[in-house]
Amino acid sequence: MTRILLGLLFLHLLPAVQSAQAQDTEPRRWTHLPVGTHVVGAVLGAGRGDIFLDPALEIEDADFETWTVGASFVHSFGFLGRTARFDVVVPYTLGRWEGILSGQPASTRRHGFADPTFRLSWLLVGGDALTPGEFAARPRSNTVVGAGIMVRPPLGEYYGERLINLGTNRWTVRPQLGVTHVRNAWTYELTGSVFLYSDNDDLAGQTLEWDPLWAIQGHLIRSFGKGRWASLSSAWGAGADVRIDGVDRPQATENWLIALAYGMPLGPRHSVKFAWVRGQTQRNEGSDFDALTVGLTWLLP
Repeated sequence: MTRILLGLLFLHLLPAVQSAQAQDTEPRRWTHLPVGTHVVGAVLGAGRGDIFLDPALEIEDADFETWTVGASFVHSFGFLGRTARFDVVVPYTLGRWEGILSGQPASTRRHGFADPTFRLSWLLVGGDALTPGEFAARPRSNTVVGAGIMVRPPLGEYYGERLINLGTNRWTVRPQLGVTHVRNAWTYELTGSVFLYSDNDDLAGQTLEWDPLWAIQGHLIRSFGKGRWASLSSAWGAGADVRIDGVDRPQATENWLIALAYGMPLGPRHSVKFAWVRGQTQRNEGSDFDALTVGLTWLLP
């Protein structure tokens, strides 16, 4: 009975939770870097959320809690005279899911690698490919326009016989277009993107199809000098209608996120960033969540 109830919970909460968590509020993603820059990083994050479902499903008090440890790498290089950047993030997650289904408590836990993220971006305007020496000596454009593509392959832990997994068993491709403008100590940043999904053909014996999720995010960033900065961010996403075994589910996604972040140097080549993110569904069904992260980065020689 517990397995059946967990299956019911999973099939209804998965689209709502994954749509909200797929979005992000990452500031400074279009920062102009000198070519040949290599940065490694580590992040620790904790999040929890509540899941809201149709009362007819008799699912109450559904929630989740996750802890994530991640490693990242950034490499900048020149391409056709412009600065390009390659990013990779590999997360390891521990999670708990709980709910009251038809009056019966049910819960499960998971730990393992989630799907990694690869991203390639290119500064189309205002991002000349500069060596570190040129970067320090030449004035840079106040306005930067960039394009990027994120790919998340299905490499996370996934088992078809399990009802809840850390991996998604699908490809996610996310084209992005962004613009950044600097005025004195303030930076204004806007990014639009669309999430494109392949099918998950092994969802507890069923096939899950997603329509695209459209998203936009904006950032207001204040520099305080000496490598210190703070940001206020907001993001909105809508779409991602779902079909299970070809049957439409009346659950379009609409999420709103707000975030605060603060970064500061710890030394000539080390820095730390603290961030808080709050996500809220704008529909009767969906997920509200809070997440806190601490990230450390090292600039390699």
